[in-house]
Amino acid sequence: MPMNQALSFPVPYAVGSIDQYIGSVNRLPMLTEQEEVDLATRLKEHGDLDAARQLIVSHLRLVVSIARGYLGYGLPHADLIQEGNIGLMKAVKRFDPTRGVRLVSFAIHWIKAEIHEFIVRNWRLVKIATTKAQRKLFFNLRSMKRDTFALNREEVHSIAARLGVKPEEVAEMETRLCGREVPLEGGNDDEDGHFAPIAYLPDPNAEPSAVIEEAQYARLQDEGLRQALGSLDTRSRAIVERRWLAEGDTATLHELASEYGVSAERIRQIEARAMQKMRALLAPAR
Repeated sequence: MPMNQALSFPVPYAVGSIDQYIGSVNRLPMLTEQEEVDLATRLKEHGDLDAARQLIVSHLRLVVSIARGYLGYGLPHADLIQEGNIGLMKAVKRFDPTRGVRLVSFAIHWIKAEIHEFIVRNWRLVKIATTKAQRKLFFNLRSMKRDTFALNREEVHSIAARLGVKPEEVAEMETRLCGREVPLEGGNDDEDGHFAPIAYLPDPNAEPSAVIEEAQYARLQDEGLRQALGSLDTRSRAIVERRWLAEGDTATLHELASEYGVSAERIRQIEARAMQKMRALLAPAR
C-alpha cells in the first residue's frame, strides 16, 4: 500500500448503551499484518495521527474481550473498557513494527496493566495491593480457588507458596474478595434503616470526658451569666432580660422606650453598654 494512502476505516459513533458499543466495535474490520506494519511505520516515522487512529480502532474489540474477564470485581464494564482503551493507546504509541511482533500481542500487556491499575484504585475504595506479589495474589486468587467455599489451611499455604506471599495475606485477600459491601446508611425504603452501621458509630460528643467538660462549661456559663446580670443596675438588667432572655416574644426598642419614657436610641445605648460589661465579665469563663 502506498505510504500516503489511507485505509477506509470507520470510527465507532456515539451509541446509547454498552451493548451497542460492543456490537459496533465487533463489526469493525481487522487489519492484515502488512496493513498494520504500514500504519505503524507511518506513525513512527511521520507522526501520522490518522494511522494511529486506525491502529487503535482496529483493536477496540481486543479491549472489550480483555475487559470482560474483569467483570467479577464489581466495576462497570464501560469503565473497564475505557481504561483498557487508554492502555491500547499507550501501546500504539510505543509499538515498533520492526521487531516482528503483532500489535495484538504487544498491546495485551498495556491493556491489562491499565485495567489492573483502575481496579486496584477503585475496588471498594480500599488499598489492597501495594507490592507486585500482592497484586499477583489479587488478580489470581479468584481463578485459583476450586469452588466458592472458603479456603482451608492447606489451600491457603499452597496458594501462598505458589504466589510468593504470606499465608495470612492470602486469607486476608480472600476475606476482602468474598465479603459483601454493607451500606453505611440504610436506604430510604428500608424499614430496618435504624439498624444500619451508622446507628452504631460512636458520637464523638458522647465521649465521657467531653460530656463532663461540656457540662462544666455550661454550669460556668450559667453561673457567669447570673453574676454578670447581677453586676448591672436595675434598668440595664431589665432591658437585657426583656431583650434577650425573655421566653416567647422579646421586647422591641420602641416598646422599652415608651415604657421608660426615653428614646429608642437611648435604650439601644443602655443595652449596648450593658452587653459590653457582661461580655467582659463572661470572657474568663470561656
